[in-house]
Amino acid sequence: MQQTMIPLAESMRRLGTESAFVVLARARALEAEGRSIIHLEIGEPDFDTPEHVKEAGIASIRSNRTHYTPAAGIAELRDAIATYVTRTRGVDITRDNVVVSPGAKPTIAFTLMALLNPGDEVVIPDPAYPAYRSIVTYVNAVPVSVPLMESKQFRLDPAALEAAITPKTKILVLNSPHNPTGGILTNEDIFAIADIARKHDLVVISDEIYNRHCYDKPFASYFGLSANPDRTILVDGFSKAWAMTGWRLGFGVYPKHIADAVGALMLNTVSCTTTFVQDAGIAAITGDDKPVQAMRDEFRRRRKILVEGLCDIPNVSCQTPGGAFYVFPNVSKIESDDIKLATYLLEEGGVAVLGGSTFGPNGRGFIRLSYAASEENLREALKRMKNALARYSRS
Repeated sequence: MQQTMIPLAESMRRLGTESAFVVLARARALEAEGRSIIHLEIGEPDFDTPEHVKEAGIASIRSNRTHYTPAAGIAELRDAIATYVTRTRGVDITRDNVVVSPGAKPTIAFTLMALLNPGDEVVIPDPAYPAYRSIVTYVNAVPVSVPLMESKQFRLDPAALEAAITPKTKILVLNSPHNPTGGILTNEDIFAIADIARKHDLVVISDEIYNRHCYDKPFASYFGLSANPDRTILVDGFSKAWAMTGWRLGFGVYPKHIADAVGALMLNTVSCTTTFVQDAGIAAITGDDKPVQAMRDEFRRRRKILVEGLCDIPNVSCQTPGGAFYVFPNVSKIESDDIKLATYLLEEGGVAVLGGSTFGPNGRGFIRLSYAASEENLREALKRMKNALARYSRS
């Protein structure tokens, strides 16, 4: 019997993907063929989850904490998050403002789904984490790009932001420290952006998932400094700071009516976040902070190795990023087609990196490398890249 393909919903045409996982899959396939690949493509700390966090999760399982929880999360974790956010951002919140989710990515998706109508405009810095644009277009809203310029250390220019705002603009998405560039907003940037947001009555989603990875100056939180908590949503999580990527644990902080709406989306999709993972989250956010500080110090050391090594490669320039654990070198003097160059480095150099334009058109001519890798691997990757790029031809 001839089979016909079941048609997908039209909305699926608007849903993007995440290039890091696409490149990771190709790199794994090459490794399966016996190739040696150094992974600098994936945004994942290469450290183990701290011992006290693991032990809390194990103890929770042994205590049979394996059943459903309220959709917004267990009260104990939401209270711990409220205390943590109040202490670190200086904004008084309660558990009623907190929704726990299986990772920060669902927090982003559910927030956009709860707020956007078709035709609403969302201002997104370019380049940016691909999930923002993907979900905006999926719900039939309109992403509007504001370029982040290398000449401004990839900080959002308030004048360019205001020029992008129209009567249809509803949301501004911020991410600092920033993926993919590692750029960070200053206090002065935040004050200027907050003034614009108030002037135009914008909702600001502040993705602060890399807040524990600032290297040269203290973290500046838009959520904490904007003085506009009724129009600001905080996105954060446990993946990056506590090396808990596979645990899948994130959270959002909202005005209560939006928290209720996001909780309803949680209930209708994933039901809840795993109970023992939430218990581990309590241990992370309330326990010994030394492992987090040690990871940050090691990332600072690796950043120096990678930036200096990249700048030693002919026709490559690289700014020192202020935060996150990525560098975003300019390779346009070698090849403006960054995806082509990234593919070459993987196939011919054995180094997995990402083309900058996979994060938006303004990333063209750049590549992203993660320094969440050992010093040995970073130095070997730099050697391989230098040798491969010396052989590279534009033809």
